[in-house]
Amino acid sequence: MKAWSRLMQACGASAAAILGLVTVAVVWDVVARNLGARSLPWIVEATEYALPLATFLAAPWLMFRYEHVRLDLLATKLSPRNLMRVERVTAAICLVVSLVIAWYAVRVILDTKQVGALVIKSLIFPEWWLFVPVPICFTLLALECARRLVFPPPPTGSIADAGLAVPGEAADAAESAR
Repeated sequence: MKAWSRLMQACGASAAAILGLVTVAVVWDVVARNLGARSLPWIVEATEYALPLATFLAAPWLMFRYEHVRLDLLATKLSPRNLMRVERVTAAICLVVSLVIAWYAVRVILDTKQVGALVIKSLIFPEWWLFVPVPICFTLLALECARRLVFPPPPTGSIADAGLAVPGEAADAAESAR
């Protein structure tokens, strides 16, 4: 469980780092253009590729931390027992959907690799590179959904409102206290 927690933290940190780099690159580009300096022609294109990557990396991390989009209104109306059932059904549906998307992403990667498709803009590279994060991140989402089937979240309307620790944080806090 500790390795999973660290992997999820790495996903979140990677997403944050990518967004930070995109911010710096865009600011650099705008300042360079306004000062008449030479801007880098690939910044806009790299940003187009970086934003979905950051989103894909953040998704499993947010789900792990119970900070993904939820219908809290529904959670406040259901009994804890029924809420647990809804959580498990939702996790099962998300597991299947994530695996289907991961499977089709692998097929897209194999197809574009076989065809030899290239992205030709400011940067030139094989098109399949763009799709590599999709099966990886959707597999991580599927694994998180599977974890929720085995270890469902506590039956509260909101994890943060309940004052409960995010998975892995309690163990990390106990370990750092030693």
